[in-house]
Amino acid sequence: MSVDAVKLTADLVRCASVTPVEGGALALLDKLLSEAGFETTRVDRGEVSNLFARWGSGNNGRTFGFHGHTDVVPLGNPEDWTKDPFGAEIIDGFMYGRGTTDMKSGVAAFAAAAVDFVKGTPPDGSIVLAITGDEEGDAVDGTVALLDWMDANGERMDHCLVGEPTSPNVMGEMMKIGRRGSMNAAFEARGVQGHSAYPHRAKNPVHAMAQLVTALVAAKLDDGTEHFDPSTLAVTTFDTGNLATNVIPGRCKMAVNIRFNDAHSGASLTAWLEAQAAEINAATGVYFSLNVSISGENFFTPPGELSSLIAKAVEAQTGVVPEMSTSGGTSDARFVKSHCPVVEFGLVGKTMHQVDERVEVAQIGQLKAIYTQILHDYFA
Repeated sequence: MSVDAVKLTADLVRCASVTPVEGGALALLDKLLSEAGFETTRVDRGEVSNLFARWGSGNNGRTFGFHGHTDVVPLGNPEDWTKDPFGAEIIDGFMYGRGTTDMKSGVAAFAAAAVDFVKGTPPDGSIVLAITGDEEGDAVDGTVALLDWMDANGERMDHCLVGEPTSPNVMGEMMKIGRRGSMNAAFEARGVQGHSAYPHRAKNPVHAMAQLVTALVAAKLDDGTEHFDPSTLAVTTFDTGNLATNVIPGRCKMAVNIRFNDAHSGASLTAWLEAQAAEINAATGVYFSLNVSISGENFFTPPGELSSLIAKAVEAQTGVVPEMSTSGGTSDARFVKSHCPVVEFGLVGKTMHQVDERVEVAQIGQLKAIYTQILHDYFA
């Protein structure tokens, strides 16, 4: 009997797995996969729960991997929801609930496809499912922990498909062969506090920080690359905390977020930010400190075997040829890219992270069919 991906999605949605709470979602998948002959291992680290499952010994043939997450973002104000956020109600062809789009439907689709495939057509090779409970959080003890465990235990994937929602409006229209990197940079300017009537006796960090902001915003990071749009820099906060109208503050803070393509790395951009601050320091005498947090480096999987495999299956099941894109925010593919070639493909993501998040039920079945064909073609 085949696995009903719609029912499995609903069962997962009813697990209140808001990061980092497991909520029963991974336990449910562990039971399903182990009963189907997968060797499963919980790879929990810190407060985060993760699941690794393999069918096949890994000694024969190639290994195809699916990756996804069962954790979801918070609800926001529960009173804004018109449907039970963990009810998985189906109304007018849509299933409602937190995680229906991002990405319990994707996990359900590839788990159902993998179980049915190994039952019906045992492949000459192996299938791995790596599922984390920390994609929406700090991502320190999620996919990173899974990959650390795989390295320590000699586990490998030759190719990996991440089941994130990738299509903007129409099922099948887009796959992600890369993503920009993301970093946050927090500056603190330290001047000399003083009376606003005697500015010559102070070193105003607000003026110095304003010069730095102007320089950063005016800078053109690049013109884009062959597969990526231009990198962007956005100021996210500028603050002194000064409540007095007649005092020049001693300190000022500012932060930026940079989304960067493959013309840069986190290290090269950090060096550029440091150089920009040093110029303002030399001109004003105001000292800058910098704290950088790199959410993830950019990744890019050149068009080839994996993207062609996915495109063929998508076109066969939907009639749509997917665009190969590098748009959007970060995903856990940024970690997998150091392990093996990785591409993202999933359903339409218009309502992810929104109130009344929902998925078109028909898309879940389509996605399972696409993933099933990918497995058949990969192991043919």
